[in-house]
Amino acid sequence: MANKSPPPPHVLLFPYPSQGHINPLIQFGKRLLSKGVKTTLITTTYLLNSTLSHNPNITSIEIKSISDGFDFGGYDGADSAESYLKTFKEVGSKSLADLIKKLQGEGNTIEAIIYDSMITWALDVAMGFGINGGSFFTQSCVVNSIYYHVHKRLISLPVGANNVSVPGFPELELWETPSFVQNYDPGNVWSEIVFGQFDNIEEARWVFTNSFYQLEEEVIEWMRKIWKLKVIGPTLPSMYLDKRLKDDKGYGFNLFKAKHKECMSWLNDKPKESVVYISFGSMLKFGPEQIKEIAWALNDSNVNFLWVLRAKEEGKLPNNLLDVIKSGKGLVVEWCRQLDVLAHLSLGCFVTHCGFSSTLEAVSLGVPIVGMPQVSDQTTNAKCLEEVWGVGVRVKADENGIVRRGSLASCIKMIMEDESGVVARKNAVKWRDLAKLTVDEGGKSDKDIDEFVYELSHKC
Repeated sequence: MANKSPPPPHVLLFPYPSQGHINPLIQFGKRLLSKGVKTTLITTTYLLNSTLSHNPNITSIEIKSISDGFDFGGYDGADSAESYLKTFKEVGSKSLADLIKKLQGEGNTIEAIIYDSMITWALDVAMGFGINGGSFFTQSCVVNSIYYHVHKRLISLPVGANNVSVPGFPELELWETPSFVQNYDPGNVWSEIVFGQFDNIEEARWVFTNSFYQLEEEVIEWMRKIWKLKVIGPTLPSMYLDKRLKDDKGYGFNLFKAKHKECMSWLNDKPKESVVYISFGSMLKFGPEQIKEIAWALNDSNVNFLWVLRAKEEGKLPNNLLDVIKSGKGLVVEWCRQLDVLAHLSLGCFVTHCGFSSTLEAVSLGVPIVGMPQVSDQTTNAKCLEEVWGVGVRVKADENGIVRRGSLASCIKMIMEDESGVVARKNAVKWRDLAKLTVDEGGKSDKDIDEFVYELSHKC
């Protein structure tokens, strides 16, 4: 009688419950599935019921839910960030342990839990079951390095007037560091979270990063000296990069419904590289003054523009821009499929807050950038885009934190009309080609994923 072949290795993926953290792990899961690894995505009961259940495109990955203590409201159901994170840890730890027991009781083996670096308690739960854990970082390697140096007290806070240095990266002025460093507030719970991502990292079996080797080579080489680092990005759907996963055309998870046909129809009517795309992600909210300054900058730039703006913010638009929109030169939508917009031939540049997901998408699709960073890691990502990768320019806010129309219009002109825009586009295309190579068969990210699968299968 022939021996039964062993079951495929099984990995649980546990992202922090927000769009910018879920999508990279979903995409990593799709890559693992294509290499014969069974993957199960763990999310919160609230997100599964409110969002993921309406996104059928990720059904290739099994989804299981745990409670974060806010099953009917999620993060917005908590009184404060502190309350949410405290309850998520207390209730989530028990709920995750219960799920693992249930899965094992049904005959499932679990070879590894890959958890978001912001959920360090997931590793403690995994180790309680003798399961290997892998910490998954959704921010850039240089930002992770800065946070690690703060955690180890190699960078002292507050920084004061000093510049900040980490191995393998140019020196940063204070305003170029993440907001948790430049505006250090020991009472801010998010400071505690970002610097605490390394609390138990020495006990993790693997460390994963959603970057790619060529993009941050020197920083990655330094990180590999201290961790068993797997560089597996960029985690974009395969059809935008190597095209090896034929059904992988979208992330499968969006917080908002996109006006896809309207966007594509409008873009199809525009000349090549003539459109400025403006989007600041799913979290940022601007006041009326900043929205008017952006609107006037677009008006003064005299460009075609596609602007993602929440419905309740549209009322803050000045009448002159409404006239431009009526003329067909501009389009304002509440949400769009960003990858399809960035990949469109009509796109000339991307005005972005420089969140790392948007940054990575733009770089991987060869789009030049006007960076308008606001909070968190965005200021450091913007430095990378302008000074390290050479794909764009940064626009600075005034002393009141407002980006003025003249500054923004000037930066848009630099990318859309000047020689600096030609250089930025050329560099962006170079990074796009490297992003495709690294995830394709035999590329550096593909090899790191293969190594991880081998270690899973052989219990290395």
